[in-house]
Amino acid sequence: MSKNYIDKQKQFLLLIILLVSGIAVNAQSVTRVQPVWWFGESGAINFNSYRGTTQQINNALTVPSAFHKGDGVKPYASILAEYRPNKTWGGMLNIAYDNRGGKFDAVMAPCNCPASLTTNLSYITIEPSIRLSPFKSAFYVFAGPTIGINISKSFNYTQLNQTDKNEDWSAIHKTVVSAQAGAGFDIPLSAKTSRTQMTLSPFASFQTDLFEQPRSIESWALFTVRTGIALKFGTARKTIPIATAPLPMAVNAPALIVIQVKDVQFTVRAPKVVPNRRQVKETFPLINSVFFTVGSAEIPSRYILLNKNQATDFRENQIQQEQPSDLNQGRSARQLAVYHNILNILGDRLRANPTSAILLSGSSINNIAEGKAMAENIKQYLVNVYGIDASRITTEGSSKPSIPSLQPGATEQLALLNEEDHRVDISSSSPELLMQVGGATSPFLKPVQISAVQDNPLDSYVLFNVEGAEKSLKSWSVNVTDEKGIVQQYGPYTEDQASVSGKAILGNNTQGNYEINMVGITNNGDTITKESSVSLIKADNPKQEGLRYSILFNFDKSKTILSYKNFLTAVVAPLIPDNGTVIIHGHTDNIGDANYNLKLSQQRADAVKNILQSALSTKNNIKYEVYGFGADANAAPFENILPEDRFYNRTVIIDILPN
Repeated sequence: MSKNYIDKQKQFLLLIILLVSGIAVNAQSVTRVQPVWWFGESGAINFNSYRGTTQQINNALTVPSAFHKGDGVKPYASILAEYRPNKTWGGMLNIAYDNRGGKFDAVMAPCNCPASLTTNLSYITIEPSIRLSPFKSAFYVFAGPTIGINISKSFNYTQLNQTDKNEDWSAIHKTVVSAQAGAGFDIPLSAKTSRTQMTLSPFASFQTDLFEQPRSIESWALFTVRTGIALKFGTARKTIPIATAPLPMAVNAPALIVIQVKDVQFTVRAPKVVPNRRQVKETFPLINSVFFTVGSAEIPSRYILLNKNQATDFRENQIQQEQPSDLNQGRSARQLAVYHNILNILGDRLRANPTSAILLSGSSINNIAEGKAMAENIKQYLVNVYGIDASRITTEGSSKPSIPSLQPGATEQLALLNEEDHRVDISSSSPELLMQVGGATSPFLKPVQISAVQDNPLDSYVLFNVEGAEKSLKSWSVNVTDEKGIVQQYGPYTEDQASVSGKAILGNNTQGNYEINMVGITNNGDTITKESSVSLIKADNPKQEGLRYSILFNFDKSKTILSYKNFLTAVVAPLIPDNGTVIIHGHTDNIGDANYNLKLSQQRADAVKNILQSALSTKNNIKYEVYGFGADANAAPFENILPEDRFYNRTVIIDILPN
């Protein structure tokens, strides 16, 4: 084979690749229905090249002069199937007729007679390949093995003054294995909304001569440059509505008239990585209150009460590692299992610190005596079960707590507020019992260190923000469309923000690209649409343990963040490493206006970030993710069912992730 011929093949292949790349770069990025399975056929030209040494043609013929090089142009045809679960990667399979025939360069026999050798070597090939679209466009590359089953091995040998030989090669491998790599691009021929898609796909590939020796003797090797075109067909799945709430429009409704509403802004905030779960070491604050059933002075059964023998063996550190028997009873069963041991934790601390003392303040609306009785019942438990000297425990009764949930002028959700005020508050001037921030003025007891597993962590949520929705829209919903054209529908909503778990959107997929379409109904009955997009990647469970700290707020109080400045600066900030990530998310209970709560939670989270950012000014590359979830039921740390749920939901949570 001549050097010019090889150079022409290389130039032709380079031209094809450049053409493919140029079209890919200039291709428009459009939303198109994407079938998962494609089927079709292809046709191509094989530019075959021979090298090596070939002299013994078969058992009856050994030519006087060896052949070394050759080339040929032969046909290739295949039926094909492609699997494309997303725009980035997939698989290909071709079952093909693959002709590797050609003509060796002429040689001169010893008799000074010219001789020539041609062959019609051909195979049925099986070609599985990995398909990658690195630019998420029409351009793709592929690579994989080639398994060839020989179906033709004829040759024709001619030599001057001798009879031509038309026979079969000997020692031809029945099966050969090699490899190929190539590139192509898909040119759509169908409307982008059509369920049945058709593409025309030019391609070029290189069949290596690795292991590609067709015979078991001598050293004849061949490689091939292939160029061709494929015609592919695919049918997308039908759209599958996933959410239970219907959209405020029919699926087959005519094209929407888009109304511009200046007061409505739509943004989507999505995590770069969606963690399945996360192991954390949590500094869990203890609310300094025990909540009683309205009209009763008995300690509720949800609080863990021990007998004397059990109390003798109880130690606070026992509940730091133990998991509750049933973690499915509530969103934060691990933390509630700790809190509901508050009387045992208190008894253990009083027992371990014999000089400490506490004040139990019971409050019951318009029933001071009942409030006093509630406090006395807790005192008797600590005295009788834990053996605490009664002189160390002072009790009092009142009609409302010192920091009540029921504020003057309140008119809504009074039953929930009254339930929260029917409680016993625990206070002390003993530092062994207090939180490490606030000293004697601290509203919370010293926290407990626990290890917990966060399933579906809050930073895995996708936030949909429709600023101005409460004022300008009756309702709004969201369509989330994946690369296969499958639509998930969420809504309708009426507040300015909603959230959906990234894990729920991904489902069984490990990653995905999604078109987000917000559909809103204005107060005038018009329909508006706004669009965005997100990419999600599901993360494996990280091996490194994160840290978590919580700041709790009294009812409707946001300015008390300043009282935590020393705690954030002296305790939390030093634990944040260089290149670490700090996820700060604010929450509220479900009492009050939803949008007010949303803004309140964001203000609290932003205030915490500002304090930490100032304290960490000398550290490098700290990443902050700040979220305000308000009373969003999907993202709330606790269920909002019990009074303690709502108290714990009035929080800013700080998650510190390793770099």
